[in-house]
Formats: sequence, structure tokens, C-alpha cells
Amino acid sequence: MTEMDINDYMHGLGTGARNASKALAKASLHQRNDALLAIATEIEASAPDIKAANVLELIKAREAGLDEAMCDRLTLDDTRIEGMIANLEQVAALPDPIGAIDEVRTMPSGIRVGKMRVPLGVIGIIYESRPNVTIEASSLCIKSGNATILRGGSESLRSNEAIARCVARGLIRAGLPEQAVQVVGTTDRAAVGSMITMPDFIDVIVPRGGKGLIERITRDAIIPVIKHLDGNCHVYVDSGADLSMALDISDNAKTHRYGTCNTMETLLVAESEASHFLPQLSERLRAKGVELRACTKAKAFLPEALDATEADWWTEYLAPILAIRVVSDVDEAIEHINRYGSHHTDSIVTEHHGRAEQFMREVDSSSVMINASTRFADGFEYGLGAEIGISTDKIHARGPVGLMGLTSQKYVVFGSGQVRV
Repeated sequence: MTEMDINDYMHGLGTGARNASKALAKASLHQRNDALLAIATEIEASAPDIKAANVLELIKAREAGLDEAMCDRLTLDDTRIEGMIANLEQVAALPDPIGAIDEVRTMPSGIRVGKMRVPLGVIGIIYESRPNVTIEASSLCIKSGNATILRGGSESLRSNEAIARCVARGLIRAGLPEQAVQVVGTTDRAAVGSMITMPDFIDVIVPRGGKGLIERITRDAIIPVIKHLDGNCHVYVDSGADLSMALDISDNAKTHRYGTCNTMETLLVAESEASHFLPQLSERLRAKGVELRACTKAKAFLPEALDATEADWWTEYLAPILAIRVVSDVDEAIEHINRYGSHHTDSIVTEHHGRAEQFMREVDSSSVMINASTRFADGFEYGLGAEIGISTDKIHARGPVGLMGLTSQKYVVFGSGQVRV
């Protein structure tokens, strides 16, 4: 397509999505849940077709030299398809996120003022590699009464289109417009540029992918963006902490999964605990193949570690590498986190109530934890049922973005004939 053709194509998707969003906003909870369960049935029936499309993409990906980690994210096997079906069923079982009226107050004039939760409208979602995101995003948007335009990675277009056909059939079976969920059918990057500059059709953009993608979207979009750039997460082991607990939390936060945005990348340890704690941690992490990069004070207890540089404190490794710094106290730990962190997730291991409260108040992150692994920063673990992404923004949604994060509120006023004087 030419650039003009792409703009026309994207505007066509936008018009369909805007119209569909009006039907979704009026749809009953029963109808939206019926759509999700119908889509689950369609996915199950079409599993062979989905896997066939995916196999072709995996062959092409390996021929193009994509690494195994990328190929793994791209793969749709029986287990992942079952997970997609389970996701749809779980979201269908969640409470209705829209229509609730709360914070109702009676004012001196006699009017009653409250807030009603409503859909955002049309959500544009841009993501890479993982075709199961197509179902995760679709399910959350349908449940929350939003239409969505999905732009997946070029390497997964066949899989995304096969899944989208199931979604369309499920929507139609529930009496909802198939344009409620649309997959962008071109791999041309100009489609992304058009998508993020269509405020008449799209109300919010959610990018899911690498830092480069999210930086581009954030820089060029003229639509509000819900995003986080990276996950440079910290654990701070406080003076007097339970060191057995600290070992388990630090180990889990680093090694449970290396490639996630809530994995610990820097460990901070109070000076009073360094000599006891760091050798024990080193023994455990080195057995798992984790490379340690330590500050000068930490090196005294970790002679095998590499020297940490200034760049290490800024880095999200997404790999078996851990930066370690010894700090004097909680004040220095907080100062380090607020300077070098990405405002994602940070945790303190402590037995001191006052320092725990200080850490909660002063660390400027979307999730702040006490005596828990950073790996818990997740929509499912927070009881949201599912998440569409993580937000480190401070306006609207912050932290894991579940169904409530895909809604807004409007004021509603109940009167009995009052007029203002």
C-alpha cells in the first residue's frame, strides 16, 4: 500500500471500531460474557488451523535467524492455546467493571452526586511477537465494553489473523459487531504511525514490547499512552532484616524468570548486613549461573564479582546478571531507587515498621512492596484477573492495568427538581 492507502485503510478500521464501541457500551454483561465464551469455543474448534498458521511463521522466523527466545514467544502449542481458552473463561467470570455508581453524596442543595464507571471507548494495542496477546487484549477490551484495534508483530500476522477470525465469529454469535476487535492486516510500519495519530477514532494507545517500540510510540503519539518503558526493579535488604527471608526473596526476584519487567535488576544491601548476607546470596545465585556486578564495598565480600559501573545501575538486563550495591541505610537506598529506577516495582526486606512505612511513602514507583518478591507485580497476582500491561504513568492507570484500568468515570447527578440560586 502507499502511505495514502494505509491512512485510508486505518481510518476504515477506526470508523468500524468507533461504531462498534457504541454497541459494546450498551451491551449487557450477559452479552459480553456470551461473546467471550463463544470465542473460547471457536478457538478450541479452530486450534488445528491456528497451529498450522503458527508453524508457517515459526519456519519463516527460524529461516530469518530469529533467536530461540523470540521463537518461543512466537510459538502457539496446545498448552498455550489451552491457556488462551482458560483466559477467556476466567475473564468471563470476573465482575462487571462498568456501570457501577459509587461515592454518592448528598449535597446541601439536595442533589446527590456520584461517579459511574464507563468504558474508555476504542483502545489501540501495539505489541510484538506473542500472538496469545491477541486473545488477552480482546478479552479484556470486550469485558470492559471497549472496542479495540490490534497491531501485532509482523512475524505473527498469520497467527493473529487466524485468532481474529475466531474472535469475529464469537462476537457475531453473541450479537455484537465483529468490528469490536480488529487486527491490522498489514505489516507496513506506516500503519503504526497512522494508528497513533487517529484521535478521532482511538481514545488510548497501549504499547506492549521492547523499550525501542515504546519510546517511539510515546514520542510520536498524539493520543494518550498507557505504558512503561522498562522494569529496572530493586530489592533493598534493610538493617536487621530476616536474612533467611531476604535470601529467598532476592533469589526469587532475580531467578524466577529473567526476561520479565518485574524481575529484580539491582540489589541494595544495608552496610550492617553485607558481610553476613552477600556471601550466602552469592553462593545461591552463582549455582544458578547468575553473573554478579558489585560496587567497591560489595566487592569486599564478593571477590568473584565484576566491578559495577555507573551504567549498571541504570540497566534492565532481562538476563542472569545482577548489580549489587551496599548502602548506608534506608535513606540512601530510597535515593538510589528514585534516581536510577524506572518507577516500576521496588521492595524492602525489613523487620522495622517505621522504615517500611518510610519506604512505602518515599519510593516513587507504581508498586512498592514490603517483605515480598518483585515478581508479584502482576495483574493476576493482584487479583485483577488479568492485565493488559503495566503502567508507570501517574495519571489514570498506574501499576498493572486490569479491567478497571480500561474504564473511566463520569459524574452522575440525581435531583428532584432542584435549581441553582
